[in-house]
Amino acid sequence: MTAHGTSHGTLWGVPLPQLRSPLARAVVPVVGGAFLIALIGAFTWVMAIIISDNSDGTSERLAPSTFTIGDVEAVSASIAEDGPLLFPELGTSIGTRSIVVDHTGTVAADGWRVYWAYPADRPETCIVEQVIGTSTFEDCDGRIIGVDDLAPPDQGVFPRVDDRTTLVIDLRGATPTP
Repeated sequence: MTAHGTSHGTLWGVPLPQLRSPLARAVVPVVGGAFLIALIGAFTWVMAIIISDNSDGTSERLAPSTFTIGDVEAVSASIAEDGPLLFPELGTSIGTRSIVVDHTGTVAADGWRVYWAYPADRPETCIVEQVIGTSTFEDCDGRIIGVDDLAPPDQGVFPRVDDRTTLVIDLRGATPTP
């Protein structure tokens, strides 16, 4: 206790250490900053490992392995009326691709097909545009083509119907099992 009745502890009045030499005053802050940047980099690296770590080599957090389109009854009715569905620049686990989903037949749960949104006889950069309300497309050369002229997915992207009610596009690049 002091004469005024308050306690200040044992370090009260002890001055903080000061860097005295010009070299120390120049180097210590730079080394401290570099250490802080190294800590931030290490933290970012560890977070990237945690986010992308997955035993089968893919990560749902980085890219979806499936794309749910919706109810097969509603989607097949929409396609019957307005033509195939074009999904431009769909972010997939195998890259950014545009796909076209088509339906054939009278049973809503069967007859689903998927294509890349470029002609089979043109490069991937020749993205098609759909002629509104039809099953035809215009390619980069101005040709009018049908849905069957589009490139089939060669990397294993395929349509799947879950519980015979929900249309899902599998984007894992795996071949479907019969």
